[in-house]
Amino acid sequence: MREVNVSEITSNIKEMCIEANHYLSPDMKKVFQEAVESEKSSLGKQVLDQLNENLDIAAADMIPICQDTGMAVVFINVGQDVHLVGGDITDAINEGVRQGYVEGYLRKSVVSDPIIRENTKDNTPAVIHYGIVPGDKVEITVAPKGFGSENMSRVFMLKPADGIEGVKEAILTAVKDAGPNACPPMVVGVGVGGTFEQCALLAKKALTRNLEEESPIEYVRELEAEMLEKINALGIGPGGLGGTKTALAVNVETYPTHIAGLPVGINICCHVNRHAHRVI
Repeated sequence: MREVNVSEITSNIKEMCIEANHYLSPDMKKVFQEAVESEKSSLGKQVLDQLNENLDIAAADMIPICQDTGMAVVFINVGQDVHLVGGDITDAINEGVRQGYVEGYLRKSVVSDPIIRENTKDNTPAVIHYGIVPGDKVEITVAPKGFGSENMSRVFMLKPADGIEGVKEAILTAVKDAGPNACPPMVVGVGVGGTFEQCALLAKKALTRNLEEESPIEYVRELEAEMLEKINALGIGPGGLGGTKTALAVNVETYPTHIAGLPVGINICCHVNRHAHRVI
């Protein structure tokens, strides 16, 4: 049994909140640069060049890559051979978010009640998803989620007879409806299967999957490629001003489901698609 003090989780999450809000992840940097080079529209290319310049300035001057520094979404997988000591893990995670957003001078966007809407002034609480996994490590992903793109999320409760063509239509419908509001070029996370809430969680997790990692499922790989091509043929383009790069990637995750259903969740993220990943 390996002991991990929750203070270590706090310090890592603090650093990850700051890191994710200031630097594009390597996989995102790669696909973004490819988009800059391959965009066919002159106006679209101009928009991408401006976004690229913004990313360079943010990294050099240590300022956020987007003014909306998001609501902190934390995925944490704790090995079953880990004994957490030193306090409550939920408190430790939220303390890490608090320190990261306060000490990192990041915008605080969280309100304590969805109707009363009083700002918590430290961007807590985070949205936390726990997992218990084999081993003695703690794996953490921090994904600050801005709400321009989050508000474009959709869940479709399809019929089994709708099949994969229904899934394709749902994805294209969500992207068309989002238009420029999701700050394209976007990354599209898709969850297929499970239940109403599970497909949405799958879609959120899909956004954090390294874009260089292929799905092990053949039809999923084919679906991702087809959807990326069709989305980029919509003509929405960078900034919604037209072009051939509406999306940088489409990531699809699947899960078993009930014989009577075909839930599909679509979670769209803007061109920065922030996420940081660490293993303790």
